[in-house]
Amino acid sequence: MTLVNIISAIGNNSSVYPLIVRDCGIEVPTKIALTYNQNKKESKDIAYLAARERFLDEYATSAVWLGGIPLVGWACDKFIKAKGLNPKVNLKLFKEEVGVQGIEYNIKKFKETAPDAVKDLLKAKENKKLYEKLLAGKFAASTAIPILFMGFILPKMVFASSAKKIAEQRQKEQQQQINFVQKDKFISFTGGNWITKAANFSAQDKMAVTDGGYAVGRVVTARNKNETYDIAFKMAGMMFLNFVAPKWIEKVLNKLTGVELDPIILADKNFVSQIKDNTLKLPKSSDAKDLLEFVDNINNKDTLFIKYAKKFGKITMLDNGVRDPRAYVDIKNLAKFRNDLENFAKKALTGGEKLFKNARVAKSANILTNIGLSSFLLAYALPKAQFAFRKLITGSDLEPGLAPANKNV
Repeated sequence: MTLVNIISAIGNNSSVYPLIVRDCGIEVPTKIALTYNQNKKESKDIAYLAARERFLDEYATSAVWLGGIPLVGWACDKFIKAKGLNPKVNLKLFKEEVGVQGIEYNIKKFKETAPDAVKDLLKAKENKKLYEKLLAGKFAASTAIPILFMGFILPKMVFASSAKKIAEQRQKEQQQQINFVQKDKFISFTGGNWITKAANFSAQDKMAVTDGGYAVGRVVTARNKNETYDIAFKMAGMMFLNFVAPKWIEKVLNKLTGVELDPIILADKNFVSQIKDNTLKLPKSSDAKDLLEFVDNINNKDTLFIKYAKKFGKITMLDNGVRDPRAYVDIKNLAKFRNDLENFAKKALTGGEKLFKNARVAKSANILTNIGLSSFLLAYALPKAQFAFRKLITGSDLEPGLAPANKNV
């Protein structure tokens, strides 16, 4: 994979790649170090336990978060296929968009060019209620199982592990220099439209929903009142900085530089030459009919517009070059992509070849800046804000769940 491909992948804020980079590569190691240093101010023993808890908690959560959701989704898809239905059929197609797309419209339009996909549409149409139930079950399983593990089971396991370590320390330390929280506190617990929306959640969308449930679970399983406040503050900040802030930062940076296109497109020599030769083929307008007429014209299957619209998930194509009739097309998203290409092409006609290089550098810098800034906010700024909040409500630097009882009054 080239540097441009890597930058492109981590710059796609609708995918999991930026989350992997920020979460596993930057955020978690930094948080572990900060947690140790913060607790070390009052107790090295608690600092060790707090860092250990953070390590186990964060990496186990990341494993479920990044791998568990897709795995459960895959298993559910296998089950749906065993029922004779294809999970690729988008439920949004049941709401007909006259003259544009819809299950009836697509069945008629693609019955000759994509007969196998049309069979899937017909089966979904004939078994709509069952299909909706299966997709609802898939969504529930893909989110509920990770939430149950991350929000309820994992903290109980980590707390119990810490309790065991504390017991071991007590045996080694004849003098009870630190009055830990009693062991039992470590292991006790103090149709329709939504289905259509949920069935079309991306992996990142499911992660956001899972994070919400995971946050609730962590608050519920907190070991005392102060830990409840501490965790609630942290989880609210994490959700905002993981799922909202990067997209806001991306919009601001794109506006400042005036570059919307992905660096992979900007580095494509064919894209450069087609703009120079004025041979870049695009839909004649951003109107829904013009967009889909262009996409569905088999003569356009090798155009750069189709190539990159497919690559960045704006359309789904079958192997024979025909648009997949089972997939729903987000017209607004596709129209923006078309307009971004056209606007850049107009600028390039007067800006010359230097514009391509400057735009590629600017967009790559935007992506790296976004990753760097959002990682800094997650890995350093948020923990520091959490520590300040903790100090304010508890009067101590220690982890509320591990602090001596008199620190958690």
